[in-house]
Amino acid sequence: MSDVTDTVAGGQPVLEWREGGVPVSARFDDPYFSLAGGLAETGHVFLAGNDLPARLRPGFHVAELGFGTGLNLMALARIAVVPVRFTSFEGFPMSLEQMEQAHAGFPELADLSAQLRDGWSTRQMQVGLINARVITGDARQTLAEWGGQADAWFLDGFSPAKNPEMWGEALMAEVAAHTAPGGSFATYTAAGHVRRALAAAGFAVERRPGFAGKRHMSVGRYEG
Repeated sequence: MSDVTDTVAGGQPVLEWREGGVPVSARFDDPYFSLAGGLAETGHVFLAGNDLPARLRPGFHVAELGFGTGLNLMALARIAVVPVRFTSFEGFPMSLEQMEQAHAGFPELADLSAQLRDGWSTRQMQVGLINARVITGDARQTLAEWGGQADAWFLDGFSPAKNPEMWGEALMAEVAAHTAPGGSFATYTAAGHVRRALAAAGFAVERRPGFAGKRHMSVGRYEG
């Protein structure tokens, strides 16, 4: 599809909505989170995959490729008991109205989602104990320009088969370059080319059982 049909004025994505209030990207024909349960998926893949909350300490920095609805941020805020920093890179940020509609499917996160939306216009927000910033634009450019380092990465772009730009060797190398020694990543995908790119960038990569019947996911630690 062209950018004209994939986004509307203001740059927000064109969405379709599945039963249960699950948003689906028209551009990538891919849901923003699992139809089997988005919050449970985040817990299994991104939190447990990075050994969180056990590793959290004051100042711990989580970074993410693909902010989407902010569900991963809210799930992290739900379990954080110390102040944590969070930086996410998003190419197609939702409008406030789209965000609110997506959040309606998670009433258990109502307080946290309201805090997220309160700061959405500036892309900086305090969600629970999480100080969060969302950097918009093409991650292949914005990550290279970022001066931070992450202790843990949530690699949550759309499917590598549908959004290959988010999983290329150069971008995975930038992820590694912006990872603290001993830092980690987790992702729902076990695509071979993604695992090889992360291994080439310096991560010790392993496969683990995926979420909701998905055979595998990937995790790793940065060895440099």
